[in-house]
Amino acid sequence: MKPKLEDATRRGTQAIERAIAVLRAFERSATLSPTEMAQRLHLSVSTAHRIIRALHSAGMLGQDPVTERYHLGITTATLGRLALERLGATTMLPELERLRDLTGEAVNLGVRIGDEVAVLLQVPSRQPLRYEQEPGQRNPIHVCAMGKALLAFGDPRVGMEEPFARYTDATITTRAGLDAELDLIRARGSAVNHEERIVGVRAVAVPIRDGHGNVLAALAIQGPAVRLGDDRLPELTAELIATAQRLSVGHRLYIAPPAHASAAGS
Repeated sequence: MKPKLEDATRRGTQAIERAIAVLRAFERSATLSPTEMAQRLHLSVSTAHRIIRALHSAGMLGQDPVTERYHLGITTATLGRLALERLGATTMLPELERLRDLTGEAVNLGVRIGDEVAVLLQVPSRQPLRYEQEPGQRNPIHVCAMGKALLAFGDPRVGMEEPFARYTDATITTRAGLDAELDLIRARGSAVNHEERIVGVRAVAVPIRDGHGNVLAALAIQGPAVRLGDDRLPELTAELIATAQRLSVGHRLYIAPPAHASAAGS
């Protein structure tokens, strides 16, 4: 009987893992068909259909009656909203909006998931020329300011193999190069994305910690490189630090004050 029990347990675990994979596929695509899902996750179409039907019945997925394509459902949205509220993220929005209004640039709050950074909250710039990242969007950890801040002040380990994926001429693609960059970030207290993922887009970020000093998230200002020159980075970093400190007081988080903040543009 034991082998049968183990087989059943393994099948149950596999079903859960596949259902999670189906839901996470919508992180990168707003809508998907069962065939697209099957191809993306290397499943048979019948298996993809079965999982999608179960998730649809639970309200985790919705379906467009015209195109018959699937999208995240109301139950998923409700759970996501509850998770944000319990993390205290939604109460941070006024501070993020204040930072946006002070700087005129987009503000993001991101968390680490493996070797990526997921945008948890985003307040768009009101400028005509701007770069936006929707909540839920993921970025490779080595090419964004939030990612480098999370690595420098949190766990510096990554699972990526060298050379790391290159996106622009400025992308850091080696462990030695990344380690040197993290040392600089620790010394000045903030991370800067120098057009490392998208040419023409820059960002500066600082870590957010909990009451025990553990890194929880990163807070970033991003915008067109023409507005985020080296001469402006110290000003933006100072505003980031001030916002982080207010979040610490208002939301019982602890943010270590960055050293040598004025050197952010170096």
